Amino acid sequence: QVQLVESGGGLVHPGGSLRLSCTASGSIFNIYSMAWYRQAPGQQRELVAGFSSSGDTNYADSVKGRFTISGDNAKNTVFLQMNNLKPEDTAVYYCSMKFLWHSGYWGQGTQVTVSS
Repeated sequence: QVQLVESGGGLVHPGGSLRLSCTASGSIFNIYSMAWYRQAPGQQRELVAGFSSSGDTNYADSVKGRFTISGDNAKNTVFLQMNNLKPEDTAVYYCSMKFLWHSGYWGQGTQVTVSS
């Protein structure tokens, strides 16, 4: 099986930046895609950014131009650089990885709070 460990969340002021990291361990081979999701209080989990093994990326409209997803295959790690953070970005952020042989795994989540 695969285990995902996330880090980098915290409390920041509006306009600030954070970089989230997620490292995978276990049976890591044939990665299909990596992604970040978030879930705000009282809301459903939504896709924030996705990154395929071929290098294609996609972003939610609300974060385009502010967030960047990237990965390091050698370290089995996916990052989410978040700039110009807004209060609306406050949520628990989750990473996920999909494989050719499995539909996907989830991390435990890391809290991001943007407040004055």
